[in-house]
Amino acid sequence: MVKQEDRRAATRLTILEAALDMFETDGYAATSVDDVAKRAGVAKGAIYHHFPNKAALFEAVVETVSTRTVAVVVQAISGAPDFWSATEIGNRAFLLACAEPKTARVLLHDGPAVLGWQKWREIDHRNFGGLVRHSLATAVDAGILSARDPDKMTKLAIGVVTQAAFDVAESESPAECVEQYLSMISAMMRGWARG
Repeated sequence: MVKQEDRRAATRLTILEAALDMFETDGYAATSVDDVAKRAGVAKGAIYHHFPNKAALFEAVVETVSTRTVAVVVQAISGAPDFWSATEIGNRAFLLACAEPKTARVLLHDGPAVLGWQKWREIDHRNFGGLVRHSLATAVDAGILSARDPDKMTKLAIGVVTQAAFDVAESESPAECVEQYLSMISAMMRGWARG
């Protein structure tokens, strides 16, 4: 017997998947709650039961895309032999993921514009920032990086990589742009190495 909370969770997931597809393809401005309801096969009221408004629905989509992008990075670095390799592989995976048009539309174009920089940064810092924070703290603990303020190192690394992601997403040659940024990011981070 399916419990009511399971049905609610399934409906929310169906709505979120429909919204994800539409926001990635058409963008925030061109997608209405009616469109999402139709795509999900639910009544408009069902959407408002789970999300108070279109912006809240979009925030859930941004969170989903951000989490999915971090999962791509985690998968990419899973076999890395050391910190430096993991850093380069992870940054490459993140930047290339952000260069994908659907991801770029949600995370980099509509995300900050719709949610505002503060809310958007909270999501970014929680997801990608959490991965960066853990990686840098582990490297400091292992003596690979100098024992500086890990919070400031994390903020600086996130800021640099995030700005690179914006530029890569706008580039006519994303792969080339990624490689250019990777060499600069690597040089910056190697400056933090324990000497």
